[in-house]
Amino acid sequence: MNHSSFLKTLLDDATSPFHGGGKFAYHYARGKLSSDCIFRELLRQGIFPTEGHYLDLGCGQGSLFGWLLAARKLYEQGNWPADWAAAPKPLSLRGYELMQKDVDRAKQAFGANHPLVDIRQGDMCRVDFGRADVITILDALHYFDHAGQQDVLTRIRAALPPGGLFLTRVGNASAGLPYHLCNWVDHAVTFVRGHRLPRLYGRPVDEWVRLLQGLGFNVTTMDMNEGKPFANVMLVCRVPA
Repeated sequence: MNHSSFLKTLLDDATSPFHGGGKFAYHYARGKLSSDCIFRELLRQGIFPTEGHYLDLGCGQGSLFGWLLAARKLYEQGNWPADWAAAPKPLSLRGYELMQKDVDRAKQAFGANHPLVDIRQGDMCRVDFGRADVITILDALHYFDHAGQQDVLTRIRAALPPGGLFLTRVGNASAGLPYHLCNWVDHAVTFVRGHRLPRLYGRPVDEWVRLLQGLGFNVTTMDMNEGKPFANVMLVCRVPA
């Protein structure tokens, strides 16, 4: 199977649960997972550990979880690209999402008693993170002020064991017009989801890196735009083993 056929199969499997959440949930998941290169690259490059317990903060309706579950299923079936890293094995998939509508869509998609998936309503600035091997925040850190960012990142570091991974994507505030385009798209998408953003709190990417390094992370940066005129940077932050 070539990459194009494989990605279509992966997308179909990843978005199938969201039929249960209604048309919006299904088409939103399909659009997000098919158009955003970060989901493909996380698997292709083997960013995640071989297995582990996941916590996704600002998880929306759980599109990332659908993607990871579908990937593992295809990998175990032997339907996997030979030039990709092995698919990670999630041991649990916890998520917190501020917007109740998204939480409701997630519960309709995965069911209330899924053996791995547990998505709850909660504000990442207030909830107890517990412990996890992998913590993710995709495109959400800039929703709250710099003091809030510092607090969340400090608590993430405390929740991770040696060798743990924090993965996030941020906009590079020093990138000029591409950064402003990122913000415009963010406002538009969030509005469609039923929420308004009064203000965004960005930082230049080197400032993000210094902040994370100051908390004890080893940080790798990767542009994550795939030819689009944006300023998205993925930060792969690992706790020393």
